[in-house]
Amino acid sequence: MTPTWKSEPYANAGLNRRAFLGGTAALGVLAATATSLAPGRAQAQEPKRGGHLKLGLNGGAATDMLDPAGYSAGVAFVTGRCWGDTLVESHPETGAAVPSLAESWEPSADASVWTFKIRKGVQFHDGSEMTVADVLATLKRHGDAGSKSGALGLLGSIKSIEDKAGDLVITLTEGNADLPLILSDYHLIIQPGGGVENPHAAIGTGPYKLTSFEAGVRTTFEKNANDWRSDRGFVESVEIIVMNDTTARIAALSSGQVHFISMVEPKTAALLKRAPTVEILQTGGKGFYSFLMHCDTAPFDNNDLRLALKYAIDRQEILDRVLGGYGKLGNDYPVNTAYALAPDDIEQRMFDPDKAAFHFKKSGHSGAVVLRAANAAFPGAVDAAVLFQESAKKAGIAIDVKREPDDGYWTNVWNVQPFCASYWGGRPTQDSRYATSYVSNAEWNDTRFKRPDFDKIILQARAELDDTKRRELYRTAALMVRDEGGLILPVFNDYLNACSKQVKGYVHDIGNDVSNGYVASRVWFDS
Repeated sequence: MTPTWKSEPYANAGLNRRAFLGGTAALGVLAATATSLAPGRAQAQEPKRGGHLKLGLNGGAATDMLDPAGYSAGVAFVTGRCWGDTLVESHPETGAAVPSLAESWEPSADASVWTFKIRKGVQFHDGSEMTVADVLATLKRHGDAGSKSGALGLLGSIKSIEDKAGDLVITLTEGNADLPLILSDYHLIIQPGGGVENPHAAIGTGPYKLTSFEAGVRTTFEKNANDWRSDRGFVESVEIIVMNDTTARIAALSSGQVHFISMVEPKTAALLKRAPTVEILQTGGKGFYSFLMHCDTAPFDNNDLRLALKYAIDRQEILDRVLGGYGKLGNDYPVNTAYALAPDDIEQRMFDPDKAAFHFKKSGHSGAVVLRAANAAFPGAVDAAVLFQESAKKAGIAIDVKREPDDGYWTNVWNVQPFCASYWGGRPTQDSRYATSYVSNAEWNDTRFKRPDFDKIILQARAELDDTKRRELYRTAALMVRDEGGLILPVFNDYLNACSKQVKGYVHDIGNDVSNGYVASRVWFDS
């Protein structure tokens, strides 16, 4: 019997915000070996093998698990990349889909039916050979309506999945040119039997085999001698140490207790730079700091008032003073050039008190507007709100900044109050970015931007296999959000990590933190 399942579109999957924060389809047949398209192989020097790699990572807890369905934070992200593989990976320089356990794929003309050829001769850590049945069972486990998987929402448009003459055939309820990239999601690690019998076994096809696991403390791995790829897994063993305290991570790297740390704060990056043995790793990200307005709530239902506030914010000042320069200017739409097919010719909106004053007067509004903020929204959110308040004064606009408690902010303020600070992490694709919080029926439409014509553009782009046409559709969508939406997006934040200068080969994976989770499999020791 052909396994078939349905669930709600991923914009309405009911996932919790913590799990969701952490987010170019191939045209025709994409066929290439994993080695020839392997991310990050254009290295300046030949990788060396050997050594024990210690990673000090933020984002671990006593509730952590080995079942990839429940992965939601940094430690689990890197852990899964050590022991498992997905069907598809994303290229670190372009973000495009490249083969992994699926060696090629082909869509139907309307992008609603996809045929994947599954790589043969790949062994799981237990010695069994990976088959199409394992892939099918894995996707079904994560995509069943009753699943608790963090990938459930991403698989919501799958109508059926089946094994046809040894190929994996996925049929969607509607065309989606991004399906290969969706299957690169880090929850969708292929497991023997889909992981149904023992999802916590951590048996996969990845470069390292699990040797120990202590939730919230440490996880260790050894080299997988039967790895199907020769272009990764250069160290002999890996140790992931949970270090949620910033000071502890800095001290551990500075003293040589670990070789790599995640989540370096901008204010401490300058100090770390002075250490002769440390290198700062700065990677452009897709996540952004923002202020949102509800387009359906007075006074923000007036687009001239929204435009006035967009021109009244000094983006450069926030980038310099809140992010310490570690980021890029935003332009009031939620996509930057880290996304495939992102528009790159839209004029940058800058601080312009004259235009702000013009639109404010045209809006007819008088009196102050109330902006709610807490540092729970993003690091330095209250300072950013005060800077916004000061720059708006130059346009004759009064902003009343209300500092809210950090505790309960995401429940009581975000998506409740009509003008507040917010943060979003990146999504794998432009489609998933817009579908998460900008299409009219999105559960997390936190600006209340509801435009049927916009929804139609996103649906059209989703099924469009011609890159030129798709790029233009996304450009139109970006302009609609920028000029008519309720998003004020001053900055995209960069990811800051750091490592010992002994560590080589780190790949700055476009728009992704910790080398898209592959840090342990990509780096090596210089000596």
